[in-house]
Amino acid sequence: MRMIKGPGIFLAQFTADAAPFNSFDAICEWAASLGYEGIQIPSWDGRLFDLSKASESQDYADEVTGIAAGHGLSITELSTHLQGQLVAVHPAYDAAFDGFAVPEVRDNPKARTEWAVDQVRRAIRASRRLGLTAQATFSGALAWPYVYPWPQRPAGLVEAAFDELARRWQPILDYAEEHGVDLAYEIHPGEDLHDGVSYEMFLERVNGHTRANLLYDPSHFVLQQLDYLDYIDIYHQRIKAFHVKDAEFNPTGRQGVYGGFQSWVDRAGRFRSLGDGQVDFGAIFSKLTQYDYGSWAVMEWECALKHPEQGAREGAEFIKRNIIRVTEKAFDDFAGSGTDDRMNRKMLGIF
Repeated sequence: MRMIKGPGIFLAQFTADAAPFNSFDAICEWAASLGYEGIQIPSWDGRLFDLSKASESQDYADEVTGIAAGHGLSITELSTHLQGQLVAVHPAYDAAFDGFAVPEVRDNPKARTEWAVDQVRRAIRASRRLGLTAQATFSGALAWPYVYPWPQRPAGLVEAAFDELARRWQPILDYAEEHGVDLAYEIHPGEDLHDGVSYEMFLERVNGHTRANLLYDPSHFVLQQLDYLDYIDIYHQRIKAFHVKDAEFNPTGRQGVYGGFQSWVDRAGRFRSLGDGQVDFGAIFSKLTQYDYGSWAVMEWECALKHPEQGAREGAEFIKRNIIRVTEKAFDDFAGSGTDDRMNRKMLGIF
């Protein structure tokens, strides 16, 4: 068995225009000062990272790696959550998601999709230059508006949506295969890949592609009331990245999973800072260790109550406490009798 790496931190929720959150060197120094050993980089944030340059220049990629290493940090993954989202957008969300793209392709869904595909491909190339083996991303969504439909869905609607989703991602997955990089889809409400069944529908359509893998984040499963431990048993071979994020679900007589259009503070299901929610991380780290997950445990901070800097400080120590130092011996080795093949055969009555 391998030890899980960590603690790591996803930088997306911390970047800002004020120091130390407005430059790569400064935010690395801040993360290291809190005890983090890895950083997941939001590839779209130009304050920290130039994706275009990283995809083309080994010198720039080495510079980024060197800055992180100078603070005792490793880069865990690049994130293309925003660009992956734009690979597939239902027209109902065009206006809302246009802000994820560069101004030149807004109000032009076709051009926006082409830009998003190019961005994910660039991140694949950049990942290889950075020596990374996985990229964190979203699938995008065409069928999501119909997840709980009224009136009922017409026959074939979901199938057509997943056929198209697979058609868009297949060449990207093939490109990832060429570069030795796994795409780790975060299974997330709002995405067509939002639970195990929908992931399997997609996986079937991309012919079980070896690069169509998973980012495991139990918080989204708490909010869906999905068994996040059984999920590991089912999909552990596909889990290539791990967001350590907490959540709680406290239904009342007034609201449940859907939240009644309330703010995050007032929802029955809400994200929390590590240790403040209901996720059983002891069981999660045990299962991932059991299944030989040897990549990073990366804190993603999203909490409706706690300040992000407090969440970041507490998160590093929380992950450290949960990482299991794998044993090199059996607990009952002390009772070993030093038997050999001859003794074994004698004990079995084999002569």
